[in-house]
Amino acid sequence: MDLRITCIPGDGIGPEIVAEAKKVLEKAGEKYGFTPVFTDILMGGASIDAYGVPLTEEAVRTAKAADAVLMGSIGGNTATSPWYRLPPEKRPEAGLLKIRKELNLFANLRPALLYRELAGACPLKEEISRAGFDIMIMRELTGGLYFGERRTVVENGVRKAVDTLTYDENEIRRIAVKGFDIAMKRKKKVTSVDKANVLDSSRLWRAVVEEVAEDYPEVTLEHMLVDNCAMQLVKDPAQFDVILTENMFGDILSDEASMITGSIGMLASASLNDTKFGLYEPSHGSAPDIAGQDIANPIATVLSAAMMLRFSFDLDKAADAVEAAVKKVLQEGYRTADIMTEGHKQVGCREMGSLIAERV
Repeated sequence: MDLRITCIPGDGIGPEIVAEAKKVLEKAGEKYGFTPVFTDILMGGASIDAYGVPLTEEAVRTAKAADAVLMGSIGGNTATSPWYRLPPEKRPEAGLLKIRKELNLFANLRPALLYRELAGACPLKEEISRAGFDIMIMRELTGGLYFGERRTVVENGVRKAVDTLTYDENEIRRIAVKGFDIAMKRKKKVTSVDKANVLDSSRLWRAVVEEVAEDYPEVTLEHMLVDNCAMQLVKDPAQFDVILTENMFGDILSDEASMITGSIGMLASASLNDTKFGLYEPSHGSAPDIAGQDIANPIATVLSAAMMLRFSFDLDKAADAVEAAVKKVLQEGYRTADIMTEGHKQVGCREMGSLIAERV
């Protein structure tokens, strides 16, 4: 069976970590009877350098023709990169927003799992990290503030910027259904995060989520304001199962959740549409300061590939094998620089990818 996978190596460390995920997928294919067929496209800064735009229409067509998309990272140093002297619609991140919209990727899944082997790297108190946590953050990805009308004007000699936060009930309902469906496969608890004490959009969010909850009597629903959720994530992360939230809140909370796992380099993500199609990427950025030095952590990208096997191809056994291989490598004491602690064996990006592939 051929798996048609469009790859976006991207910028910074992206090409390095995608190469290791490909290596692991090929090894999994040998064992579980599938053949990954990779087609690379450019996006972000690499596309700007080649074509003058962050994402071409041809690249979009290639992505749409695939069964799934695997992405590394895009963007650069906002202070020094010439990409960030371009208009906003020409910058690397505009390509990411465009491909999400073009592929209708409205549901972003970001797991935050604290591996027992990395509990020492968790910045929280030992009594908190010892309890462990396994959180799935469900972030709405194609609506809200990032996609609303925006403008910058001068009024009475004063510069003024306006960004518009808009959601309709259908956008809210479809991400809520995804969230409750996933909760049914986990611990059957949804924490819906909003700012309903201030925002009309959040009050609509809360009302629609409650309507969806009526179809899932086995799932416990609680509402939490976003500022309280940010606090609770560092106070008692074990209380959460599925966190369901809108675009900007999810962007911020998922990054916070990533760091309490010990390293953002460990966290995968998936962005899904109404079908089996999805875009899979690590939660971290392009880390241009360490690009090309073979010190990046490829585990988040490898785990993203495992999510792709599970959600887009229903290859659960292969996905389990990849996740087990990551855990085994950690148990054996191998670490990349970002998760290195005394008494363990430090390895580079390429060696970490090879070690995982060998254990699939």
